[in-house]
Amino acid sequence: MSTLSDPDPVARTVLEKRCLRRDSRGSVVETPGELLDRVASSIASVEAQYGNDPAVVADEFAGMLDALEFLPNSPVLMNAGTGSGQLAACFVLPVEDSLESIFTAVKDAALIHQSGGGTGFSFSNIRPQGDVVQETGGVASGPVSFVRIFDVATEQVKQGGRRRGANMGVLASWHPDVEQFVTAKTEEGSLRNFNLSVGTDQRFWDAIETGEPYDLVNPRTGATVERVDPGDLLDDIATAAWAAGDPGLVFLDTVNAANPTPELGRIEATNPCGETPLLPYEACVLGSVNLARMTHDGAVDWDRLERTVRLGVRFLDDTIDACEFPLPQITEVVTRNRKIGLGVMGFSDLLVDLGVPYDSEAAVTMAEDLMEFVSEAAWDASATLADERGEFPNFSRSTLDRPVRNATTTAIAPTGTISLIAGCTSGIEPIYAVAYEKHVLGGLDLVDDQFVRRTRERGLDTDDLLEAVRGRTSIQDVAAVPADVRELFQTAHDVPATRHLEIQAAFQRHTDNAVSKTVNLPEEATAADVRAIYEQARQLGVKGVTVFRSGSRREQVLGGDPLKEECVSECVEFA
Repeated sequence: MSTLSDPDPVARTVLEKRCLRRDSRGSVVETPGELLDRVASSIASVEAQYGNDPAVVADEFAGMLDALEFLPNSPVLMNAGTGSGQLAACFVLPVEDSLESIFTAVKDAALIHQSGGGTGFSFSNIRPQGDVVQETGGVASGPVSFVRIFDVATEQVKQGGRRRGANMGVLASWHPDVEQFVTAKTEEGSLRNFNLSVGTDQRFWDAIETGEPYDLVNPRTGATVERVDPGDLLDDIATAAWAAGDPGLVFLDTVNAANPTPELGRIEATNPCGETPLLPYEACVLGSVNLARMTHDGAVDWDRLERTVRLGVRFLDDTIDACEFPLPQITEVVTRNRKIGLGVMGFSDLLVDLGVPYDSEAAVTMAEDLMEFVSEAAWDASATLADERGEFPNFSRSTLDRPVRNATTTAIAPTGTISLIAGCTSGIEPIYAVAYEKHVLGGLDLVDDQFVRRTRERGLDTDDLLEAVRGRTSIQDVAAVPADVRELFQTAHDVPATRHLEIQAAFQRHTDNAVSKTVNLPEEATAADVRAIYEQARQLGVKGVTVFRSGSRREQVLGGDPLKEECVSECVEFA
């Protein structure tokens, strides 16, 4: 079994391309084992300020990391213990209705991208296209024009010099330019450094239900400038997402109902993949428990899971202290709220170990049981840290009912990079395919180890089987694969949209932040199907929803033809 210090070939490639230190000529000068020591010792070094022995804690961290039981977000692996101490993955920056604010945000985003982080923005405060600019007597170009400026700037700054920048742009459904925003990515290749989401609220969904006209409001004046049919607007959003995968939806009222610090402001944006809704100038450090390593003899190893969650929370809280944030405003907000986002990856692997098909009620029940357990352990760990170190400074201004170290403890990230290092499936997604090429880092040839093990146990010719299924987004019609094996290896395209949403909702019910999850659809799906997914997502209480219809985008991360795309955009590689 591979480890962080002795990785398999895929993990080694990812580590060399993304994480291992390089000299001035660009040559790798660090081994995976040295990376392990660098990260563990750097993060544990802050334990001294709490009266603990950093060497003892570093050994605990190293053991957890080396066993691939838990991995932090990519910036920790890239930057901990180096000249760049920026360790957070997720940031939200304010964008107000002035050129100074807009271009300050462009500059700040560039600094964050350079250090390996990703950024989210709400563009809802910018006056609409055609509105008056009193200072000059001219007319405003509107928020979408400025989204394009952010996109061009991002294109010029690869994150940490090793990966493309990632952004999330949110525009409120009430903004007069919402239709222009909705269709902004329907042209192939446009805004390729952005995911987009329309931010909806209770007023929007009430109007959908009643059929009453919906007010579009100029954010500069507060005046209603147009009244539209909300159903037509939702249809337009669904049609654009059907065509291009964007925009998604963010349910901002649901997000803010769970905001632990509403006195500090309203949340209007999320990080690039949607799992961390954040206040302006707020950041979150992420890490994920590898559920593929949390089973024993066909059952969940609950003791091991609890130990890993508790140590993971300590690791992430230490990461906040070890982090050198790129802006003083970010340092101020983060250190007063101390948000962390501990999540999971390898959920699909765990289901296979348990003999549970992804498309089953048992999988939904397991999702809820798992995340409830993780959440309780994470909050207990945060409470223990509060006893040792004090609660987060803004605790008295929060809605939380017991002293804890962190305003949030959990988030489900896509884990696009760290799941490759851990050798597990990404986040809470089903497998994409049993054997395929992933079009990143020069191309990675990926094979599902559990499929190999199970077919070999049956005495089957695994090499021939892998050749038969290579590149296929479903193996359900491959008769050479036993029926019970096919049932366990359902791909993202085998799982109905309803089940995708039920799994997401089960995790969301016990997640403080949000859940990054994609609802994959077959090519023949319709825009009406997308709208139905939006409406079900709303009913299930998730905080956001993203769909991806096969064939809707020529650019893809996975597979070799237009039927083989990964869930979101290139931004899925973030985190």
